[in-house]
Amino acid sequence: MAVEDSVFEKHPSIINDPSLDGKERLAALQKLASLQGHEAKRASAEINNHIHTIYSFSPYTPSMAALLARDAALAAAGTVDHDSIAAAEEMLSACAILGIGGCVGFEVRVSFKTGANGKASPFAARKLNNPDSPGYAYMTVQGVPRQSIKKAAGFLEPLRAERLRRTGAMAASANIMLREARLPEIDFEQDIVAKSKYAEGGGITERHLLAAMAERCIDEFGRGMPLIEALQSKLGLQIAPKIVSWLRDPDNPHYLFDLLGLLKTGLLGKIFIQPGEKECIPADRVTAFARSISAIPAYAYLGDVGESPTGDKKAEKFEDDFIDELFAELSHLGYQAVTYMPPRNSLEQLVRIRELAAEWGFMEISGVDINSSRQSFNCPEVLKNEFRHLLDTTWALIAHERLASVDEERLGLFSEKNPLASMNLSERIAVYAKAGRKLDLRHPQESAAVIADNIMKGRLS
Repeated sequence: MAVEDSVFEKHPSIINDPSLDGKERLAALQKLASLQGHEAKRASAEINNHIHTIYSFSPYTPSMAALLARDAALAAAGTVDHDSIAAAEEMLSACAILGIGGCVGFEVRVSFKTGANGKASPFAARKLNNPDSPGYAYMTVQGVPRQSIKKAAGFLEPLRAERLRRTGAMAASANIMLREARLPEIDFEQDIVAKSKYAEGGGITERHLLAAMAERCIDEFGRGMPLIEALQSKLGLQIAPKIVSWLRDPDNPHYLFDLLGLLKTGLLGKIFIQPGEKECIPADRVTAFARSISAIPAYAYLGDVGESPTGDKKAEKFEDDFIDELFAELSHLGYQAVTYMPPRNSLEQLVRIRELAAEWGFMEISGVDINSSRQSFNCPEVLKNEFRHLLDTTWALIAHERLASVDEERLGLFSEKNPLASMNLSERIAVYAKAGRKLDLRHPQESAAVIADNIMKGRLS
């Protein structure tokens, strides 16, 4: 599709069109950046390293995710799609067009059923950071060097295929429920797979299934009270007053995502099928792969939820009662970082995580999960004194990704051959944060080559 000025000005949705090729979206984004020029919003210091795109489940293409991050005045943004790194090339290019820092990785669920080297694990039956599956945990692989993106895609291929198979089985269970409620059934291939980005390397998640169910309900009952009454009478859902107010409004721009959230809370448990070891492979296999490509494996800390600061989780216990034991196991399993979302935890929880990260030599990585149109790209918590170090770790992560793309063996942040290897981690992060801020963000890889030379010659410390 050619991007002409008149067409573009009337249809900025080109940037967020999942049916287009990424190059077409980037062309539209470049056009917008040229038109805006100096009028573009000035960046603050804020960052977000945990944005999902259409390559897992999200309303945003990589180009639109970068644009919304820039419009939220973020200085840097990163994507971590579920079981997929297909957004990476477009995200990096989009961030460069907009002049913000960009970094990429992926998110997977892994097994803690066995410990390091196949030994018995104390976490096989414990709930970690995954509310649905004891013994399984979410983790991210961050800072993937550009030359390793294809390797990462190949590594994820069998995991994507296994999750596709399991989601298909859950869709069959969902159809039984819909049939009993005398509602139209889902065609798994047409309503889920074809509407996803699976054919282009994207992941399939439970949210794809729930979105298809939500669309079936909207098609059958429309928006507003008839739908609300049908959800209550036919599917037996109890709907909180806030959700009722959202679903009563037919013009609600977040309608599908609000309904999806309701179905996730009320119905997913009835059709959920536990994953197996082919989909959630042992944690040490993923950490070993990440380290082999000079990426950084990170455990995703969730923490006990009492009164949720964001109101998005019920009261529930996760890792806090055995957090010391868990960090010891994470170290044995090969993790190098911990990632967390400051708005979701108390200050006491995060102070403890910071202490443990320092004790075990883990990098801290921050980001707020973005997969719904209702969510804000902003995370002002990172500007508080207690969390400003997360700004440095983000720039260090960006520098690591760019410098490892220049020389993977010697310039990865954790490389034993790094000329800064004799420094402790906090000192190395400080140097890499300085390097990240020195990058020409519109030409980050070219400027990384100069910075790499300075590091190798001891000129940047």
